[in-house]
Amino acid sequence: MSRIFVNGRYTAHARTGMQYYAHEVSARLRGEVEIVSPAEPLTGARGHLWEQCVLPRKSRGGLLWSPNNTGPLAARSHVCTIHDIFPIDNPEWFTPGFSRWYAWLLPKLAARVQHIIAVSHFTKKRIVDRLGIKPEKITVVHNGVDSRFRQPPDGAIAEAREKLRIPFERYLLVVGSIEPRKNLGAMLRAWPAIVAEAPELGLVIAGPRGGALVFAGAELREVPKNVHFTGYVPHELLPPLYAGALALVYPTFGEGFGLPPLEAMASGAPVITSMNSAVPEVVGDAALGLDPADAQTIVEAVLRLARSAGLQRELRARGLERAERFSWERCAAATSQVLEAWA
Repeated sequence: MSRIFVNGRYTAHARTGMQYYAHEVSARLRGEVEIVSPAEPLTGARGHLWEQCVLPRKSRGGLLWSPNNTGPLAARSHVCTIHDIFPIDNPEWFTPGFSRWYAWLLPKLAARVQHIIAVSHFTKKRIVDRLGIKPEKITVVHNGVDSRFRQPPDGAIAEAREKLRIPFERYLLVVGSIEPRKNLGAMLRAWPAIVAEAPELGLVIAGPRGGALVFAGAELREVPKNVHFTGYVPHELLPPLYAGALALVYPTFGEGFGLPPLEAMASGAPVITSMNSAVPEVVGDAALGLDPADAQTIVEAVLRLARSAGLQRELRARGLERAERFSWERCAAATSQVLEAWA
């Protein structure tokens, strides 16, 4: 078997989404793979240049695994994980330069690599339908959830609320990067109607406030009542933040997988989410659905849950059971099998 190298360009980026996946899986493949990273953190055009020109030489003689939707076209022995093709399907969600680059790169990369790992059946179908790749060239390996996402010990929820300065005892939670695809605007539009009916509720938004990005499409000039922005949440506080929530609300327009709903379920929080793209593969029947284009469906789902302790218990139980199907250990083992087959 040839040596297996990992495209370590992800080490220069913050651990969100795809970067989190790369860290979690690579850590569990330790001893089987060699991570190849630039000598200094490189982002943007310099990162692409290193990836396309330097990485092929450094990984020569072995199999290269690129875990994050991008990789060198010149690599001869190459497996790539593709999380989604939204820059092609929905270029309006991204900057023009970003969309143009990936619209050019992804079809060529998918055609040239020896094999593709897709993080969901939804992503596999989009690769087949949009990029014309044969289904047998793609293996679906679902993401996992870390064991630290679990029902926390006594006092952990109160401690997290104190450290994050959350002023509410009962709160809805939104977790994720602030970008158009996450559709935070719909949640903010729905919030005044929710708090009018349930004034004891608060809304906690975990992630950078992002100025205009937060309010893009929300048609709001100021922060509504009972909304609290935490900013960046340290990893150790995220599980109790989920566990203390009345529910995670996730009105996304589209996901290649959707880690926050899985993390919330594993932590014992009910989930209210869009049932589009890959999300049903993750939540199954363990969540309440909403229409991301209709803020009123958010209002109705939140108030229904808030008024029913029985529904809250039911969704917690279903979510915990559903989350047991996913782990990073299973993800890493399945990834290892694919890499070994092509090494």
